[in-house]
Amino acid sequence: MSLMDFIKKQFIDIIQWTESGDGTLAWRFPMAEMEIQNGASLTVRDSQMAIFVNEGKVADVFGPGTYKLTTQTLPVLTYLQNWDKLFESPFKSDVYFFSTRQQIDQKWGTPQPITIRDKDFGAVRVRAFGNYAYRITDPKLFHTEISGTRDSYAASEIDGQLRGMVLQSISDAVASSGIPFLDLAANQMEFAKALREQLDPEMTKLGLKIEGMTVQSVSLPEELQKILDQKIGMGMVGNDMAKFMQYQTAQAIPKFAEGAGGGGGIAGDAMGLGAGVALGQVLAQNLQAGLQAPAAAAAAAPAVAALKPEDIMATLEKLADLKGKGILTAEEFDSKKAELLKKLV
Repeated sequence: MSLMDFIKKQFIDIIQWTESGDGTLAWRFPMAEMEIQNGASLTVRDSQMAIFVNEGKVADVFGPGTYKLTTQTLPVLTYLQNWDKLFESPFKSDVYFFSTRQQIDQKWGTPQPITIRDKDFGAVRVRAFGNYAYRITDPKLFHTEISGTRDSYAASEIDGQLRGMVLQSISDAVASSGIPFLDLAANQMEFAKALREQLDPEMTKLGLKIEGMTVQSVSLPEELQKILDQKIGMGMVGNDMAKFMQYQTAQAIPKFAEGAGGGGGIAGDAMGLGAGVALGQVLAQNLQAGLQAPAAAAAAAPAVAALKPEDIMATLEKLADLKGKGILTAEEFDSKKAELLKKLV
């Protein structure tokens, strides 16, 4: 190297990164043709880590703190460069900084319903959404697997991959949690915990860690929700038919009020209410008749079965007398006769 080249050459004395707040996860310190001065200062702030990369190989890793760069503080790089303990010359190395703060409010959701197994319904198609937070915990692994040698790597670039991992884990999370679908809405924290446990191993492979997971909503498609609402309504009344009729009447009153009260005003409301009350009366009467019919049939059956042969013969004689007087026709007499004779068999 000529004297002029040496004079023009620039040396780096301070290496640091002040995050811009734009969601950058990894950032390479700009080196150009510059070299790092032996004894230079490296500043790694809280919520950061830094790595030195020599000829494509990750060397030393630094956590938060201030370091004087010597062969003592760069043991791996010293080994790779075959430096001795008296090394005093500038050196070249790529330096990457990584943000280890939490990346919060990362959204996830099911664009289409997904099918999950359920012990109550067998299988249901559900929608769900929420958010999660993560951070880089292994910058060396994140560098080799994700960010590589790029000048910078933003959180938005990995967002789609992470969201896909969340959706892929939902079915397994529901199965492992053992929570029936009907209880998911009331146990969203347990669901989120199960989902996080499913995600942890896959995130670890990327040098990441899930710090928080929320499930904000779990819902069925509209057509299945209607069926579920009916099932819930039936479950509320159980086997009590009277309560069921009251439930049905209560459901019908608003519909009648809307139809009959199209003109609006008090008259419409009265018509709707009257229709609802009338419907309730009809339903109650039908129910009462349905309950009384079997009882009446059961009461009548013993009376017919209790007829004695002599009673049947006496009845036939009376019917013959009515025929003789012209009160009964021959066809009517024969029909009654056949009916009574069957009871003798």
